[in-house]
Amino acid sequence: MRHGCKVNHLSRTHAHRVAMLSNMATSLIMHKRIETTVAKAKALRVYVEPIINRSKEDTTHNRRIVFSYLHSKEAVNELFREVSQKVANRPGGYTRILKTGIRHGDNSEMAIIELVDYNENMLKDTTKKAAKSTRRSRTKKAEAAPAVEAPVAEAPAAEETPKAE
Repeated sequence: MRHGCKVNHLSRTHAHRVAMLSNMATSLIMHKRIETTVAKAKALRVYVEPIINRSKEDTTHNRRIVFSYLHSKEAVNELFREVSQKVANRPGGYTRILKTGIRHGDNSEMAIIELVDYNENMLKDTTKKAAKSTRRSRTKKAEAAPAVEAPVAEAPAAEETPKAE
């Protein structure tokens, strides 16, 4: 039974899992977006978000700790120079997982994991969307265009004839 075990082992030994997550984190930092399985993406999010959080404060100590996870000088420099500037005012949630469907070879669920502040399509202003049209157009037309009333022809006023007294 796996009561309280919160680590997804991904069918790998500890050394293999740590090496894989380190490589995936390096690729994510360098390329800003990678495609993988949903299970690996969820495991990678848990692995990489504390690393990105460390990069907010650029000290020698933090650089050494991050290097012990990533094992790549280029990735560490990219993280502390560019990524940390974009996430400086964000309190958390640095990655986004988008499910893309299934892989045809083995039917596993695929996903794209990306750094949130680097997706230009999601950052566009979405408030300029057109009003959604519904099928209930008769009620809208009746409300929108008031009925034009035909001018009422007034009955000619009866001429007053003097009363005979």
